[in-house]
Amino acid sequence: MRTLIKNAKVLIGNKTEAGIDLLIENGLLASMGKNIVTEADEMIDATNHYVLPGLVDAHCHLRDPGYEYKEDIESGTRSAAKGGFTSIACMPNTNPPTDNAAVVRYIKEKACQKGVVNVYPIGAITKGLEGNELSEMGTMKEAGIVAVSDDGRPVMNSDVMKKALIYAGQFGLTVISHCEDINLADGGSMNEGVISAIMGLRGIPSVSEDVMVSREIILSEYTKVPVHIAHVSTKTSVELIRQAKRRGVKVTAETCPHYFTLTEKACLGYDTNAKMNPPLRTEEDLRAVIEGLKDGTIDIIATDHAPHHIDEKNVEFEKAANGIVGFETALALGYSYLVEQGHLTLSGLIRKMTVNPARMLKIDKGTLECGKAADLIIVDFDNEYKIDVSKFASKSKNSPFDGFMVKGRVMTTMVNGKIVYQYQR
Repeated sequence: MRTLIKNAKVLIGNKTEAGIDLLIENGLLASMGKNIVTEADEMIDATNHYVLPGLVDAHCHLRDPGYEYKEDIESGTRSAAKGGFTSIACMPNTNPPTDNAAVVRYIKEKACQKGVVNVYPIGAITKGLEGNELSEMGTMKEAGIVAVSDDGRPVMNSDVMKKALIYAGQFGLTVISHCEDINLADGGSMNEGVISAIMGLRGIPSVSEDVMVSREIILSEYTKVPVHIAHVSTKTSVELIRQAKRRGVKVTAETCPHYFTLTEKACLGYDTNAKMNPPLRTEEDLRAVIEGLKDGTIDIIATDHAPHHIDEKNVEFEKAANGIVGFETALALGYSYLVEQGHLTLSGLIRKMTVNPARMLKIDKGTLECGKAADLIIVDFDNEYKIDVSKFASKSKNSPFDGFMVKGRVMTTMVNGKIVYQYQR
């Protein structure tokens, strides 16, 4: 099977090169350059569109096994493909948790059978995600995990986290930390501040994140083992990570589109689609997150795709589930709020959604290189459209971005040279 993509825009370093052809043969990117003349089984005209490496999501929830009514591997990977993601790493808070090799194998096998993008399981740090006893990381690594995390729950015991870093380091696995002091969070349901007071809701103070970010940095510095900080949302967290990097600490960090586009004001009216953990913060925090993205303090933009059934959101704010779906909005929000606003270059945005997450996960993805798998997307960044959750491929529709005007539509997604998503006008 030979596919020829004609007349595309391609990022070469920090510059855009136009009029580039890409030849895909037997699932691999065979050649890339101007005026490729050859016979092909399929021809794609990419005039005025970008061809980019398939996006890599270092943090998502596929809910499979155990919560397939929210999402499953088939629907989740189709949602990812629609958003331009060709490789995704799924968190272990499933039922049963991904804390053993058998569950890892289940996810890998189902992804092969039903999935349309590359799926990389993340194993639990502790058995049952209970924060007490370390999981069998070695056997899970053999089964196919790419990192470990108790995401959704913090590892509150500092000694357990220290041992987790050392143990994971022996297997070359990155520890991804959900930074939240649950005692300080104290059952809150949104950011602690003026808005929570107005709404009469118990707040989650920003320090509940900050103290745990500080702990992980100290433990990483002590053990000399890398740590990755998930979903950074506060000004102080950004500064802690910035200073740690300057000292040479092996810390990386991610944030999500909702933390550079929305503030706690999105919760006004008790909109449970804006309820997440960590919660949406203040305008000052949002500006700090953007600054962290600009100066490289924050390495990665992840989705934290967290689908929930409508019945879990259509309840009182305090009782509503945390999280939003993110696959199908991430690239457009990044382009519209970071590139269009002059905070990042297009190449800078794409690095944070391809090369950087792939490097953290230690997977050979996120680049357009001849001889490697043709995992790529074709994007029209001039295409302005309104986000419509009713058209999402995900089973769940819990997004606060419904009705937002954005630019950057994924036209085609290819995995191993095969078209897995095509925009239908």
